[in-house]
Amino acid sequence: MADRPTLLRPPPEDPKKAPIETALDVTELAVLGPNIFTNTRQPWHPPGARGIYGGAVIAMCLAAAQRTVAPDFLVHSCHCYFLLAGSSELPILFHVEQVRDGRSFATRTVQARQRGRCIFTTTISFVRDSSSNSDAVVSHTSELPRGADGKPLQPPPDDYADEPEVMAGGPFQGTKIQVVNRESDKPGEKKTQQWIRARGKITGGLAAHLEALAYVSDSYFIGTITRIHKLWRFPFKAEEFDQLPGALQDKVRTLHQWEGMGKDPREMVGRPVIGMMVSLDHTIYFHEPTKVHADEWMLAEMESPWAGDGRAVVMQKIFSKDGTLLATCVQEVCIALFLIKYLGTVLAECIIKGLVRLQQPAPERKDSKL
Repeated sequence: MADRPTLLRPPPEDPKKAPIETALDVTELAVLGPNIFTNTRQPWHPPGARGIYGGAVIAMCLAAAQRTVAPDFLVHSCHCYFLLAGSSELPILFHVEQVRDGRSFATRTVQARQRGRCIFTTTISFVRDSSSNSDAVVSHTSELPRGADGKPLQPPPDDYADEPEVMAGGPFQGTKIQVVNRESDKPGEKKTQQWIRARGKITGGLAAHLEALAYVSDSYFIGTITRIHKLWRFPFKAEEFDQLPGALQDKVRTLHQWEGMGKDPREMVGRPVIGMMVSLDHTIYFHEPTKVHADEWMLAEMESPWAGDGRAVVMQKIFSKDGTLLATCVQEVCIALFLIKYLGTVLAECIIKGLVRLQQPAPERKDSKL
């Protein structure tokens, strides 16, 4: 049988659903056995990346697992490992194992497979909803970050429309990334901040909001290392920026500024160049699952406490617009630097188009890992 991206013909898109819900839909395959699911639509493979966008696989694994637990059980942690590059031209099978069903906790493992090989695995833990129980023994939380004026950061207006044209696509919307302590010579003191939200209105209930948060948690995540270390990541040397056609220069400049790297790409002349950056694992702790509204503004703050021996660790906090800490995420990456040769404007433009379509659901990306 010829390769195809889905096992079944995708149904017509539901106009009532938000784009992210359509992108992450999974279909149960009871004919193959219990708790087996597949991707309903083709996953996105960023041009120039090793494989499909990892956040989509994380979210679809969560979607499959959530359909095997009782509705009063909510996800509280998700521990993932990226094993092999995933192909957008092959269906994905999600095998869910019901490891444990207890009175308060339930555990599921999910393997994402292509051609019989496991490309991704995750263990997901669920806890019975206790949001009505106000007798918590201990309680504390991080506060919403504050700006230079000492006041909590404020989300963009609901009618925000300041995205440049090259960024206005895909199921998620975001603001320009801000780098805190930009001029520090200590990368560990820097943080990045960005407001994000799903486009449209999510109609699939709490489960869909949690899947959307899982999807976006991988967006721009390991790229934090490039921003705090000021690493050049485009497929040509910074010294060759002036040789590019004017339209391509504009795209590169826009993306460079949007990702918080500075005003002028030529400032990166002589900086180290990324040769490879691949995620090894990904963990999400959902602190307040019932308060996740992924179609409303959320603040993602990222930082890195350590890098060395060809690896780096990045941590992320995701806040709701009212200051609630919704989730904490951790990722370890493998990273290598090298000096690249000029690849030509045609290939460069193809890769850059992929970089700026970070959140496109199907046909944040050079640093995608699956």
